[in-house]
Amino acid sequence: MQIDTDFLPCLVLDTNVVLDLLHFSDATALPILRALKAGRASCCVTKEMLDELRRVLAYPEFRLDTGAQAGLLARYRVLSRLTDVPASNMNLPRCSDPDDQKFLELAAAVAADFLVSKDKALLELERRRGLGFRIVTPGGIGW
Repeated sequence: MQIDTDFLPCLVLDTNVVLDLLHFSDATALPILRALKAGRASCCVTKEMLDELRRVLAYPEFRLDTGAQAGLLARYRVLSRLTDVPASNMNLPRCSDPDDQKFLELAAAVAADFLVSKDKALLELERRRGLGFRIVTPGGIGW
């Protein structure tokens, strides 16, 4: 039986949430990981977001050798769907951290249900009406 992904919650995860899922095994984020593994949710990612994750995984404080970095990145690629964000004039608010704008743009482009983040700059934008998706912390989805 094939799962119809059109009816699954679509998620966009910021880099810190991906780290919580796959590196830190944060208990708050584990329901997201279980849903992705079980096919009860889908996750979209862009090449730019994967590049950011690759850079972050190389930070010395994570103490990951190149094999561990590649393994974590590969695990995320299995859980996510690589997506292009077409250049457009999306009517989105500007995030105070320009590095986070890519998450907003992807969530809008794929009509995500949730942008999952712990970033205050992104979470502050949840108050804005008309985004078309919710911006929530990992525990805010309600699983």
